[in-house]
Amino acid sequence: MTDAELYRAQVAYLLQRSAFYHEKLAGHEPGELDRIAELPLTEKDELRATRSDGNPIGAHLCAEPGEIVRIYSTSGTTGDPSYVPLTAGDLENWIAGSARSYAASGVRPGQTIVSTYDAGPFVAGAALAAFERVGLTHVPVGTGNTAKLLRAIELLRPEAVVLTPSYAAHLAESHPGLAASSVERVLVAGEPGGGEPAFRARLEEGWGARVTEAMGVGDIGVSLFGECEQQDGMHLGAHGFVHVELIDRDSGAALPLGDGASGELVLTHLQHRAAPLLRFRTRDHVHVRTSPCPCGRPGLRIRCVGRTDDMLIVRGVNVFPSAVREVVGVFAPEVSGNVVVRPEQPGVKQEPPLPVAVELARGRDADARLAEAIRERLRDVLVVQTRIELVPWGALRRSEYKSTLVERP
Repeated sequence: MTDAELYRAQVAYLLQRSAFYHEKLAGHEPGELDRIAELPLTEKDELRATRSDGNPIGAHLCAEPGEIVRIYSTSGTTGDPSYVPLTAGDLENWIAGSARSYAASGVRPGQTIVSTYDAGPFVAGAALAAFERVGLTHVPVGTGNTAKLLRAIELLRPEAVVLTPSYAAHLAESHPGLAASSVERVLVAGEPGGGEPAFRARLEEGWGARVTEAMGVGDIGVSLFGECEQQDGMHLGAHGFVHVELIDRDSGAALPLGDGASGELVLTHLQHRAAPLLRFRTRDHVHVRTSPCPCGRPGLRIRCVGRTDDMLIVRGVNVFPSAVREVVGVFAPEVSGNVVVRPEQPGVKQEPPLPVAVELARGRDADARLAEAIRERLRDVLVVQTRIELVPWGALRRSEYKSTLVERP
């Protein structure tokens, strides 16, 4: 079936079985897929507001209890966790899409991959099954087991590892011998960073391996996108399962998906049954590529710049902390590549100069000329005035999972 046919069937299912969308779409004519931008967007807070003790998942739940085979949860860092139910068909689609995404990286059947995610209760757990689907020998070691990970690499000689960009950077920095290990491919996911040229170069040098990234959205699916060996954006591995849109973050207006476009990613389920979502705002700011990829895979590619939730506005200029890190990274080897943005005002809007802590490389001393060069580069590239504080190597916290790029007082 085409995406248009799948969409018609999905909307009919929503109107029949989703109390949430039956109410939300009242007065709207769903129409065809090419008119989807006429329908209202779905916000995560809307879904949270419909939860109750009697229905902890929310009013967007469509499946009967007997149809559900798995219920994942979010970490619940901002309150009660969100629950993500799956039918057997939903789970199969998640695994199939994730397998396509990870296969794009160049890993091959018969190779061995070590994973570092404690993903069992979380949606990323479904991605782990994708490795077996690809035909890989999967060695899960979990988060926070650095000694176990290094020993597995030494003894089992895997061709690939999968971990967050932050953990990959931490390991490369603290264990320089990894550059001579058996690892040929480092697959990163879980946070932006793997696609930043300077950061990627730092990882590839430290690991002596090729780095590609993947990306998922917990409420929609895991590893929806995966980068191929061309390293020019992530392909949609979940084609046929989700529909992709781009919107303006502030107005919510639809944006064309042309080459070089940027905006907030919006996703719609096409074949989901347990708790399908229509025009779900991911809060991920992405750049789009539509030019043909030499790998031959059709369709668009994206690179995630950062979370719009983390974005700061300095005198009308949108500033993503991950973009600050990317600019600062070009100053290696004078700097380590680790940065922290420290806004002084509450909320999104900030007055210049924006304070940025930049960690020096090992053995380097603070240099006023370096700080000024970084400040000028950020002004030229991001059009933002900053105040640069050079801090000693090791002053900024490393992570075995995800990095914190914004620290508020």
